[in-house]
Amino acid sequence: MGGMLLDALGFGAVVLSDENIRFSNKVPVCPLDPGLVVLLSMLKDVQYSHRHIFTGSEVSTMNILGHRLRIGVVIPSTNTSAQPEMDDLRPFGVTNHVSRMVIVDDTLTEESGFNSVIQEIYSATAPAIQSLKDCGLSRVIVAVSPDAYWNGNNMHLQMLTYLQETAGDIGITMSADAIELALEKMGNVRRIGLISPYTAIGDEAVSQFFVDKGYDILALANLGGQSPSRISVVSQDDLRHAVEVVNAPGVEAIVQVGTNVPMTIFANVAEQWTGKPVIANNAVLYWHALRTSGVQDQFPGFGSLFSRY
Repeated sequence: MGGMLLDALGFGAVVLSDENIRFSNKVPVCPLDPGLVVLLSMLKDVQYSHRHIFTGSEVSTMNILGHRLRIGVVIPSTNTSAQPEMDDLRPFGVTNHVSRMVIVDDTLTEESGFNSVIQEIYSATAPAIQSLKDCGLSRVIVAVSPDAYWNGNNMHLQMLTYLQETAGDIGITMSADAIELALEKMGNVRRIGLISPYTAIGDEAVSQFFVDKGYDILALANLGGQSPSRISVVSQDDLRHAVEVVNAPGVEAIVQVGTNVPMTIFANVAEQWTGKPVIANNAVLYWHALRTSGVQDQFPGFGSLFSRY
């Protein structure tokens, strides 16, 4: 067994056969020596016809942890939910690389503070992306809600172009594009219930993207975040109440915006009792990044986006 490991690390070739190696979706299951687990997880996603032979040079040029995909995640400095939730969503062979947009934890209960936070996010996004450019990424997730950049479709396209120029040949995933693609995949859903992270002062900003895109917002609930950092201060009861409020007659899907809301796991539970898709902001961003980068893994526990689409 030790000789086989040395071969795999550069002294020859390793032969992996469907008959003696099996992998579940998230965890490798292998009857071989435990010392091979890291190597096998690195190789698990090769499409076997029956048997694949890897030379030592092939293995030595792979990125052991991020051999399938490396994703950049740009997050406001006040956000404590996006990073752990997206780490939970990583398939084997995919790694996340985080950079922070430095912003002030200003009030979100007054218009001046709300607008100040949005402007700071605008200014801090490109430098945060720039800091990730040497990580060998395929895609960068800009982990903020759609209202942070949305001021009509033309402005969104201008911002996307600006961020894309900053990133170079690295793809950009933003909330507006991710949500739109998810609703399209779910049967071109047009009638939604919307959960906002803010107090009522943010309703217009949160709704504008959906209104401009022709979605019907049949119900809206506020989680009442007082500042960017305090958006994460919600309970399971708060999330349940918000879902119940927006689960109105005629609603085809429920959409939660705000990447500092820890909603990903709860959204999966909410789908069970509402019988409707529940799209959490962090989950849809990560799903979009995976799918647009060619990673099609489907797995349970994180909602219908990951188990069906």
